[in-house]
Amino acid sequence: MSTQTFTLPDVGEGLTEAEIVSWKVAPGDTVAVNDVICEIETAKSLVELPSPHAGVVGEVLVEEGKTIDVGTPIIRFVTETADAAAPERAKRDEGPAPAAEGGGAVLVGYGTGGGATSRRRKPAERPVRSSVGVIAKPPIRKLARDLGVDLASVTPTGADGEVTRDDVMKHASQASVFRNIETPEWGDVREEVVPAPAPAPVGLARGLNPVPERAQRDEGRTEAIPVKGVRKASANAMVQSAYSAPHVTVWKEIDATRTMELVKRLKASPDFADIKVSPLLIMARAVIWALRRTPMVNAAWVDTADGAEIAVRHYVNLGIAAATPRGLIVPNIKDAQTLGMKDLARALNRLTLTAREGKTAPADQQGGTFTITNIGVFGMDAGTPIINPGEAGIVAMGTIAQKPWVVDGEVRPRWVTTVAGSFDHRVIDGDGMSRFIADVAAILEEPALLVD
Repeated sequence: MSTQTFTLPDVGEGLTEAEIVSWKVAPGDTVAVNDVICEIETAKSLVELPSPHAGVVGEVLVEEGKTIDVGTPIIRFVTETADAAAPERAKRDEGPAPAAEGGGAVLVGYGTGGGATSRRRKPAERPVRSSVGVIAKPPIRKLARDLGVDLASVTPTGADGEVTRDDVMKHASQASVFRNIETPEWGDVREEVVPAPAPAPVGLARGLNPVPERAQRDEGRTEAIPVKGVRKASANAMVQSAYSAPHVTVWKEIDATRTMELVKRLKASPDFADIKVSPLLIMARAVIWALRRTPMVNAAWVDTADGAEIAVRHYVNLGIAAATPRGLIVPNIKDAQTLGMKDLARALNRLTLTAREGKTAPADQQGGTFTITNIGVFGMDAGTPIINPGEAGIVAMGTIAQKPWVVDGEVRPRWVTTVAGSFDHRVIDGDGMSRFIADVAAILEEPALLVD
């Protein structure tokens, strides 16, 4: 028997610390190589940490909720031998085991330069019917718990009435918009008398009370939320961007009726039967098309030893700002300019679902060249978005709603939206910003322009 100590690994993205969110094992548990031992939250996302050893958990060294540096010992294992037992167990796994010591382990899906490490596949999970008749697989139930969704209130669309992942995500997004829509009614009592605090003892009344009177009365009225993990990284990035790049915002109101008609046709098309289609798909295609026509919008300001230069990218890593329970993240679709309509739709679906679950890989949040933020899902018409660091522009797509619109001299109901764009004025001049937004507007007004 031997003892192996596992330290918090570097996920290969330059992160220096992480928070232990939850332990999946306890002392005395038997684990195999690549079994998930805990969840950690880095500045990028929530990820699962696999075990590099097979054996018995001897001791958990870090408590939940604590933020620690990479290289800190987090768990100790008791193994049969240092070299004999682990390789035999590793052969039964689908992928190579992570490195064992010195913080060199590789997280699930996070390579440090080589191929991605895969976790041992679990047996197929069957849908479970609860006492109230809801059918859902265990991962879907966990997702619902994490998002605060009551499965009994979700409308199922899966086979035999099963609740799917899309069902939960759709319900969660709708709930986030309408969560605070109710206004409490005024009470029947117009006035009430609140007992005054009891007089303090004489000695304390002379200023010797270590807790001020107001603090005593206000106890429980405010809540302190630690700023850490994804929210801390997002806040730092936004401050850096807002105070380093001179932002200029322009916007345009658009008749998006033909975009809505195209979305409706795509939803009814057999080719898109298994793909979720939304106006964001057309917006993404419009942005990619417009970036090709105005490459400076896809550029970046780079400080150098000799001063500065502008790096113009001739590819598009399209970022989609995603609001998650842990804060704002911006994963991106690599080389989005190479994707057709169906592949881009699939990529958007994967990106948004993974982001909302908090499972986005750090590599998927790096290297973005331009960002879209869809504030329309929250019912907002327009905004002045902050540019993602390392980029020169971002567009915000507002809600699409029916409004009166003048068409051929007549007022008609049309689907109208507003597109706003913020740009780094060091990189892009006014004519470039305006031309880019006009191009995006032209596609949303007439998506047939994409066929060229």
